[in-house]
Amino acid sequence: MIERTYTNEVTADQDGETVAVSGWAHEIRDLGGITFVILRDRKGQIQLTFKEDENEELFENAQNIGKEDVIWAKGVVQSNDQAPGDRELHPEELKIIGEAESPLPMDISSEVESEMSTRMDNRFMDLRRPEKHAIFSLRSHLLDAMENWFDNNDYINIQTPTIAKMGAEGGAELFPVVYYGEEAFLSQSPQLYKQMLMAAGFDKVYETGTAFRAEEFATSRHVSEISMFDVELAFIDSQDDVMDVLEESLQHTLQKVEKKAAAELETLGVDLTVPEEDFPRISFEEAREILKEEYDHEPEDPEDLDTKGEKLLGEHFEEKGHPAFFVIGYPGEKFYYMEAREGDKYSSRRFDFIYKGLELASGGQREHDMERLMAAIEEEGIDPEDISFYLESFKFGMPPHGGYGLGIDRLVKQVADLDNVKEAILFPRTPERLTP
Repeated sequence: MIERTYTNEVTADQDGETVAVSGWAHEIRDLGGITFVILRDRKGQIQLTFKEDENEELFENAQNIGKEDVIWAKGVVQSNDQAPGDRELHPEELKIIGEAESPLPMDISSEVESEMSTRMDNRFMDLRRPEKHAIFSLRSHLLDAMENWFDNNDYINIQTPTIAKMGAEGGAELFPVVYYGEEAFLSQSPQLYKQMLMAAGFDKVYETGTAFRAEEFATSRHVSEISMFDVELAFIDSQDDVMDVLEESLQHTLQKVEKKAAAELETLGVDLTVPEEDFPRISFEEAREILKEEYDHEPEDPEDLDTKGEKLLGEHFEEKGHPAFFVIGYPGEKFYYMEAREGDKYSSRRFDFIYKGLELASGGQREHDMERLMAAIEEEGIDPEDISFYLESFKFGMPPHGGYGLGIDRLVKQVADLDNVKEAILFPRTPERLTP
């Protein structure tokens, strides 16, 4: 390995010590007899100071550095309250180990960003920006903290197929693939497999995986390839048990991220509020009443909330100090979610989870009774033969169970306060983008 120290590990307290650093030439300022080069690595930045009267040969070599060249320097740390991080490095050795072509496809040191299409066309360059690094470091911390909660609560980490015989949700939102001459599809959801594992006695499972939706869209919240965090648990009493898991795991995740990703949040200018109180749980009917009475807004689809409605509800609850809340009792989808039972407070056992005005997760209690499930399948017009492998698991003892799928990309978007979900994905896939 090349001898190097990350820039964030070099401090003013090391005044007089010799260290080596390596990274990209972020900025270059030539002031005649003195040249400043801001070196950037994934942990931060440090100023390299070259003075002609200190080392003429090294100073001349520094004149060959171009923006975004990969360089290595070794020298003496000097405290300097005028330099970034209150310290700078006075190199005694310098190597240009990777020259960048000129002109650059985009200027990442500028505070003004290029257009979204330009940045995505040159994503490797766009990702060099410190704030972009912060997004994906934050994302890593979010996933690590969330998986940590489920590991500590005795959940089994599973991996289900990405290629399936049919979609978990059917319809035209499927990407077909040729599988050894037979038609198959990219997975929309691990839903069917999660439920089968409940019949297998796994009790509690989670998966960090990928889902695909062949939708035509042009919004800031949709992509065609989605990162999902899926959960399923058995032996539950109602959808409340499922919501409890989502609530506790998310609170844990945000608490951990608030501490471990403090530097990333600062870089992004995010003041993260961790919801400590219980998340409000309102009925679907109550949600529509709030929208109509307080905002004079009525979603067109009587069985759903629209984007504007979710945003308005987010404002409503954030004003009350609740950035996260549940809406319970969505109508429809009898195949996947249990209908209301006698004495239920809600019209169904399906819920959506909304965080800062955007739906992040959907879930609920599933139907586990074979007779009621078959009736729902007939009502939905689904051919039992298409899902015979799934139905078999209900014939030999299926416990009451439920779960949810949470959009990782959307979670990152909301926590990082991003304008577009594509910003939360390294290489997003949309109807118009298949590369890079």
